[in-house]
Amino acid sequence: MAKKYIDVMDTTFRDGFQSVFGGRVLMDDFFPAVEAAKNAGINHFEFGGGARFQSLFFYLQENAFDMMDGFREIVGPDANLQVLSRGINTVMLDTGSREMIELFAKMFKKHGTTTVRNFDALNDVNNLAFSAEMIKKHGLDHEVVVTMMDLPPGCKGAHDVAFYEKTLRNILDSGISFDSVCFKDASGTANPHKVYETITMARKLLGESVHLRLHTHETAGVSVASYLAALDAGANGIDMAASPVSGGTSQPDILTMLHATKGTDYNLGDLQLDKVLKYEERLKECLSDYMIPPEATQVSPLIPFSPMPGGALTANTQMMRDAGDLEKFDQVIAAMKEVVERGGYGTSVTPVSQFYWQQAYANVMFGPWKQIAPGYGRMVLGYFGKTPVQADEEIIKLASDKLGLEPTTENPLDIADRDETKSIAHWTKVLEDEGLSTSDENIFIAGACAEKGIGFLKGESPLMVRKGQENNCKGEKEMAGNYTVVVDGKQYSVQVAEGEGDIQIAPAAPAAQVNAVAEAATPALVPGAAGSVEIHSQTPGNVWKIVKNPGDTVAEGDVIMILEAMKMEIDIAAPQAGKIASINVNVNDAVADGQLLATME
Repeated sequence: MAKKYIDVMDTTFRDGFQSVFGGRVLMDDFFPAVEAAKNAGINHFEFGGGARFQSLFFYLQENAFDMMDGFREIVGPDANLQVLSRGINTVMLDTGSREMIELFAKMFKKHGTTTVRNFDALNDVNNLAFSAEMIKKHGLDHEVVVTMMDLPPGCKGAHDVAFYEKTLRNILDSGISFDSVCFKDASGTANPHKVYETITMARKLLGESVHLRLHTHETAGVSVASYLAALDAGANGIDMAASPVSGGTSQPDILTMLHATKGTDYNLGDLQLDKVLKYEERLKECLSDYMIPPEATQVSPLIPFSPMPGGALTANTQMMRDAGDLEKFDQVIAAMKEVVERGGYGTSVTPVSQFYWQQAYANVMFGPWKQIAPGYGRMVLGYFGKTPVQADEEIIKLASDKLGLEPTTENPLDIADRDETKSIAHWTKVLEDEGLSTSDENIFIAGACAEKGIGFLKGESPLMVRKGQENNCKGEKEMAGNYTVVVDGKQYSVQVAEGEGDIQIAPAAPAAQVNAVAEAATPALVPGAAGSVEIHSQTPGNVWKIVKNPGDTVAEGDVIMILEAMKMEIDIAAPQAGKIASINVNVNDAVADGQLLATME
């Protein structure tokens, strides 16, 4: 009897990149590996969407639509190219308006997409209906999703088989049109027994003809067991990645699963060991210059206590590494349990995973519940739909007070449609005002990425790729360059060159001249004499907005400025009533933990 054919989706170039590099891999670097994957017989790829849409504009100076076009050209017209979409967010930073959600489907179809995997982190089926309609309207295959995880130990009320059955029945009862069903466990925490029971339940509800998949991560160390359980329960497809972006925070390796299914009745995509080996060798060559964070290669037994998705974990640790507070990582993970439990048990997958992380980070940095992360607060208040269970009443009240918003049960799409800044007309005007083309692609880029999208289109976005010698030498930096040193009270300008280079030494410019140059190069701070009450930053971050100026009278709790840290806005409030004496930072300044921000009197 022939073995059961199992469809394999290669997630290397989307989820693999996101889970290991935070999505920051340049297309010219990895396209040769796509060719190698094609030659290995792979014809189903996850190639875009999710955070791999914005990351190209934010960090790579690349257009995601150009990347998608190039990918399609390599693999040919028959390959199944799949993207990840977050229901009412699609690939946007926030809930999209209905017209922007339709534009998403139109643009992704135009640029080579075959299938859209469509999920809602809250498992609120109402959040899937309109995006599903647009996906099908524009000729794309729709893979509807039930999101999974295990609750932290001691928690109960959702994320058991009965909860997933209720969600799936809601999908079926809603009349949502779909071509396949996926159970998506972004944190890799759903235990194999529950996976088996869940897929068995789904197969009974769906019948034998519906294509049924499991997606998981290796983060908690049970992914291979979970995939085997899913296959035994009747799944038709699983997701895997290729080394060096497999295992750890990513999907299990293709070779690992080929080994795990030896002697079974499962045929994993007709894949052959020798061809996959050649593909993985080529991928390793392509990514040899990229820094692989050590946490991306590890299995963590603590993840079920958080839970933290692989795709978010490395992005968050890299931000903490950049901010210089990575030593607090374990504390943030430990703080996650309370945040998940009191937040209503939304699945820890983007964007909810980031809300959980931001709130746990705030609880560690500023004290428990002293700050409310805006996304977390809006989630518990109902602005993204209905959480699986109602959030803690105390947290709802705290979020309402902190954010100045009332709880709501209104459809998030209706709220978004009323927001002018989420309209096509708004972003068309912004593009016109900037002298930029108003193509559908540019409108969607601007709407999905806001100011950073406009910055990209104007050629002003940064290139932030962790690769090269500086990222592979464990923090050591090259010493070549110009330095000013002080010897016996005298300043010298020193040039340090590599190897046998000619090193020139000369007295440094007089202090007054140096100070003048420095002052000319440094933006002037908002003037004001120092006051007796100092206000310091409690976290590394960047100054996003300055609200008050010297001389302004403030009440206790008034916001003086807003920092941005870990993708979260952090209010810097007046500790008492009084008058602002000085503002000691500028907009866009990077600030250190404990740095003086302002003074009062």
